[in-house]
Amino acid sequence: MTDYARLLDEIAEAAREAGEAIRTIVRRGFEVEAKPDSSPVTEADYAAEAIILGALARAAPGLPVIAEEEVAAGRIPAHDDRYFLVDPLDGTKEFVRGGDDYTVNIGLIEAGNPLLGVVFAPATGRLHGGCVGFGSWVDEGKGRNEIRTRGRGAELAAVASKSHLNQTTLDYLKAAVGMCDYVAVGSSLKFCIVAEGKADIYPRASPTSEWDTAAGHAILLAAGGLVDGPDGSPLRYGKHAFINRAFVATSGWKPPRLDRYLEPFGGGGDLPEGL
Repeated sequence: MTDYARLLDEIAEAAREAGEAIRTIVRRGFEVEAKPDSSPVTEADYAAEAIILGALARAAPGLPVIAEEEVAAGRIPAHDDRYFLVDPLDGTKEFVRGGDDYTVNIGLIEAGNPLLGVVFAPATGRLHGGCVGFGSWVDEGKGRNEIRTRGRGAELAAVASKSHLNQTTLDYLKAAVGMCDYVAVGSSLKFCIVAEGKADIYPRASPTSEWDTAAGHAILLAAGGLVDGPDGSPLRYGKHAFINRAFVATSGWKPPRLDRYLEPFGGGGDLPEGL
C-alpha cells in the first residue's frame, strides 16, 4: 500500500527544489525559445523538470512520469492507470513577461482520477498540497494550514485565466452565476484560490493539457471542490494527447454544463500551453 503522506511530503520537497532552480535562473537571466506548437519554453522549464524527474524516481521507483517537456521531445513512458503528471513551470507566458503567478505542478493520477498533488509558486514561496480523502493545506513558510472550500453564498466570485480569457468564458459565467466579479490569474493557482475558499468558480472554455490541471485538481477535490468536464461529468485523465477540452471547477456545487457554449472541438494533437 502506498504511503500517501510520505509521497506527498517528497513531491512537495521536489517542487520546492525545482522552484529554487527556477528562481536562480530568473536572477541571472534567460532566453526564450519556441516549441513546435509555438508555445514558449526556457532553461527554467528544463532545469525544473530534470530535478522533478530525479526526485520522483527516488520517491516512487518505477512509477511512470508524464512530464510536459519530455512529451514535447517525444518521450512518453509506457503507463497504465497510475502515473505522475508534471508541469515543471506552469504559466510560462506570464513567467517570461516577468509575472509572479507561475507554478510548479506535480500530480498523481490513479484510474483516471487525480489523487494527490502539489502546486508551488516560486515567486511567493507559497506551497499548496492535498490528497483526496485526507484534505488540503497551504504552507507559506511557517508550517501547513488546512484549507477548505467555502459554502455557496448569494454572491459568487470567479477566477479566470489571465492569458486565455475569452468571450465564451464570460458568456458562460453570466449564464451560470449571473453578474459576478472575477479575477484573472495565471497558472494553476486558480484551483488553489477556489480551494482556499477565496472564490466559488473557475471556468476554462478552451483546451488545456492534463499536466496543467492534475495537481490543482487534486488539491481542490481534497479541499471539498468539484471539477467537471464540459459534459457535466467529473473531469478524468488519460484522454487523447493528454488534452482537456474544457472544464469548470467549483467550490463544491454542481455548475451548468459548459459544452453547449463551446465551439466544435476536433481533439487534435496540438498541446495547449498554460492556464
